[in-house]
Amino acid sequence: MNRRTFIMLIGGAAMWPRAARAQQREKMRRVGVLMNLAADDTEGSARVTALAQGLQELGWRDGRDVRIDYRWAAADAPSFHRHAQELLTLAPDVIIASATPSVVALQQATRTVPIVFVGVADPVGAGLVESLAHPGGNTTGFSIFEYSISGKWLELLKEIAPRVRRAAVIRDHLLTSGTAQFGVIQSVAHALGAELTPVAARSADEIERGLSTFAREPDGGVIVTGSPLTAVHRNLIIMLAARHRLPAVYPFRYFATGGGLISYGPDVADQYRRAAGYVDRILKGEKPADLPVQAPTKFETIINLKTAKALGLDVPTTLLARADEVIE
Repeated sequence: MNRRTFIMLIGGAAMWPRAARAQQREKMRRVGVLMNLAADDTEGSARVTALAQGLQELGWRDGRDVRIDYRWAAADAPSFHRHAQELLTLAPDVIIASATPSVVALQQATRTVPIVFVGVADPVGAGLVESLAHPGGNTTGFSIFEYSISGKWLELLKEIAPRVRRAAVIRDHLLTSGTAQFGVIQSVAHALGAELTPVAARSADEIERGLSTFAREPDGGVIVTGSPLTAVHRNLIIMLAARHRLPAVYPFRYFATGGGLISYGPDVADQYRRAAGYVDRILKGEKPADLPVQAPTKFETIINLKTAKALGLDVPTTLLARADEVIE
């Protein structure tokens, strides 16, 4: 071996680790996340933290093995479509979609990039998947609840505030899930002796006008259904319920921890942790069409005794015994 050949071999060996490192960097995967809340929303932060923790437990660390790009739509219809396009220009390997509007915007923009949704009430009825067992296409994920839970909200309202005979139901009537949730509540209202008043959730002004008008008559209470809009406007709704002294039942824990009277629904953060599992499987080669839509596995009842006291309510001991958490 001559001197020149030896130097070339040594130089090539020295360069190899750099090439290997560059190749490893090129293998970093990319995950997009389209959230329905605002970037400064503490609940949104809790959700993406749960997602990141779930990915890390599976060996995907942000900035090392995977890059996660977030977009926050804050329940604004045009923003969902704009952010969907922005995420797709980043060439993600998979996108997490929070709530139905996120999925709709992404499906209109791509039929090839894998989508894993979280927080969708009725993926089949909304036309997002072909069936729960066999989603088909490029989309699968985690449904937030079955509509039957809606009747439970009215039962809880009557249990914690027996004098209630009128219930304002705040829902997004433009969503399939908003209409369906209201329909289930209607189906049990007569048996529970409750008269229902729908309140639109399309804007803060609509919610405030609707509840202010509703509160003019006595013996009222409120049911807040699950939707991106009620999540975004939750602080306003909680404040109005307190101002008008209206007992209210909410669909998720963060309403009760934020000052709402009582909540009953799935553990949302848990769904984001579980979604990390589907992201992992897709990054390893599985197809969304082969991954069945999963239902919630954890439901929880949260009671805010401080709010109950402010409303002059004596919470039944039987209800307290069933609660997963009591805020004092």
